[in-house]
Amino acid sequence: MPPSSQLESRTEVLDEAVREFLVESNEGLDRFEHELVQLEQEGHDAELLDSIFRVVHTIKGSGGTLGFRHLLELAHAGESVLSRLREGRLRLSASVTSTLLAMSDALRRILREIEASGREADGDYAGLVQRLSQIVLDRDPAPAADPAPAGEPAALPSVGEILVTNRLCPANEVRTALQQQEGGDPRRVGEILVARGAVSPGALADALQLQAEHRDLASSTIRVDVTRLDTVMNLVGELVLARNQMLGFAETRDYSALPATTQRLDAITTELQEAVMKTRMQPIGRLWDKLPRTVRDLAVSCGKQVEVICQGEDTDLDKTVLDAIRDPLTHIVRNAVDHGIEPPQLRLARGKPPAGRLQLRAFHEGGQVHIEISDDGAGIRGERLRDKAVAAGWLDAGRAAGLSPAELLNLIFIPGLSTAAAVTSVSGRGVGMDVVKTNIEKIGGTIQLASSPGEGTQLKIRIPLTLTIIPALLVAAGGQRFAIPQASVVELVQLAAGRRGLETIGDAAVYRLRGRLLPLLWLARLLQLAPGPPAEQDLHVVVLRDGERQFGLIVDEISDSREIVVKPLCCALKTIPCFAGATILGDGSVALILDVAGLARSAALVATPRASPSPEAQSPPAAGASAEHSWLLFRLGRDGRSALPLSQVLRLEEIPASRVERAGGRDVVQYGDQLMPLVRLSPPPDAAADSGMLQVIVHTDGGRAVGLVVDEILDIVEPSGALPATADVNSPQPLTVLQQRVTRVLDLPRLLRARTLSAAGELS
Repeated sequence: MPPSSQLESRTEVLDEAVREFLVESNEGLDRFEHELVQLEQEGHDAELLDSIFRVVHTIKGSGGTLGFRHLLELAHAGESVLSRLREGRLRLSASVTSTLLAMSDALRRILREIEASGREADGDYAGLVQRLSQIVLDRDPAPAADPAPAGEPAALPSVGEILVTNRLCPANEVRTALQQQEGGDPRRVGEILVARGAVSPGALADALQLQAEHRDLASSTIRVDVTRLDTVMNLVGELVLARNQMLGFAETRDYSALPATTQRLDAITTELQEAVMKTRMQPIGRLWDKLPRTVRDLAVSCGKQVEVICQGEDTDLDKTVLDAIRDPLTHIVRNAVDHGIEPPQLRLARGKPPAGRLQLRAFHEGGQVHIEISDDGAGIRGERLRDKAVAAGWLDAGRAAGLSPAELLNLIFIPGLSTAAAVTSVSGRGVGMDVVKTNIEKIGGTIQLASSPGEGTQLKIRIPLTLTIIPALLVAAGGQRFAIPQASVVELVQLAAGRRGLETIGDAAVYRLRGRLLPLLWLARLLQLAPGPPAEQDLHVVVLRDGERQFGLIVDEISDSREIVVKPLCCALKTIPCFAGATILGDGSVALILDVAGLARSAALVATPRASPSPEAQSPPAAGASAEHSWLLFRLGRDGRSALPLSQVLRLEEIPASRVERAGGRDVVQYGDQLMPLVRLSPPPDAAADSGMLQVIVHTDGGRAVGLVVDEILDIVEPSGALPATADVNSPQPLTVLQQRVTRVLDLPRLLRARTLSAAGELS
């Protein structure tokens, strides 16, 4: 049967009731596993136990109603165990927890079978039911075979399941391929099966197509708050009214009210875009709920004790991004347990508590999601990584001896490099951290590693909120326009025709920016669009960040910043590392989106990364209080020197005072395709009211640009230390010392929001 026919048959079998049952059951099992592991760590908790019991009871009742016999029998046996736990007649031990988790794996397997074929397969669950029954009779459950680690399929991999379920390949052949893979074969399961003649290339292609189209129902659905849907409906109604007005203009040819309607249409579209994006947002806690089970299973198999601490579970990000980081985060957590955290006896000998600590923290900052994973284990020894890299031929001994500590740690991202003493079922083949880094960079994220031998390791990941609509800087080079993701832009620099500060080292051009050498890259020359600009022409430099490295991208022209819709590239362009996607601009033309990491790799740029902070978990910094910020210095009226974190600045603009207009009792200026309110924190000089240029710091709040008018932009300075101990960071206007002078630190988002909150309604 061709894949299309199989899909149609599957769609007919899975009616609405079964679909809803599958979604709710998978979500319930996620909660079941998370709360069961939590109960094992914290001890008896009646409320937590009631929640666990309700999950199994609901699955049992719904599955029985739909006629799934195996699922009903298995859930009933698990419910009996949980009933004894609730009554206090049974104690939750490690063996009881393992048996209940095995029941959860079996239930998931049955749910996958139902989703794949619309019915239960003839599986043998009698042994597991018997083990659950033994627990009810106050007997220790019989030992079970080692379970597959959480986060991986409990039986066959996805392609193998599809091949077997659709009778495209015998199950024993798939198991043989898996054993061959575990023995060191680097090929995928499908490639091994084709080479063995167990499946034809056409059948494998059908299975891969079914795998792509048969997405798990639980991962292809989103639960949305009704209030968010109400907001979307109201905005759609406003949009229809605005459209009717536009149609009226076309019929009557009376365009007197067109500017106001266009402005209103723009505001409604922006709000609708934000509302729709919020419907896709999911808390990262839905991903973290599965990690305690992963850690628990792995810790048991390794003979270790690990405590998992999660913070920031309510941090929202787009579901596409959430799905993209699922595997990288799982791999990082597994590495932390397997490689990082020591066995209890060794930890006690080193003066540590027997149970290791694995901490996960997420928060929003600078328009991105920051994820920190830290452990208090053995840490990573850079010298060991260096010796492995030299032995494997990745580095020569002379170059390896000159690497900084931060560069030594980054060797862990070399493909095939592993510090494991032996290959195990968990790790040791050197396949992992390079894939983690690649997958995170694919979605526009960065990863930073810090470690202290004997104390622990920390990974910091920064990823965009969404992959579909992102803020970007538009530039031109070689007569074509390109978009650069705003998250990678550090600052903009213009070099006069004399090009003071421009130097050449070998064949590479560098610019001395505030005492630091910045590698330069000509975009038009790299893309073979045009030679470098003539010596008498000013240079426009976009300073970009690739992880902890920075370099300058020289372009012909810098346009403005705007939100763009990301479109995937065609197959012919996907292999070019310089491009991450494409977008359609307002005039209908297409602009390619630059991949900052790909540009750096293509040009073979080498820069020394700055030292990483210690791996100790930290709380979110107060506004202006972080020593890791670069600072923008400016002068502001009577208050003199002021500063704010550069991450809060979208752009610096010089705007003629003649362009400022009054609307709704406030100063506004036409900025791109929107009206930007201007905020003054000090009275303007008399001359600025009629002529001259205004120095404006542009900040975005919810997609709307707001400008802060200042007297003078002074400098951008690198971090040099935390706030002095005498500074009150909780005060509305904390002080710090920058360039050996006392400077007031502003919380720009709070100030601008307070000044423009009432005006936003008037302008929209």
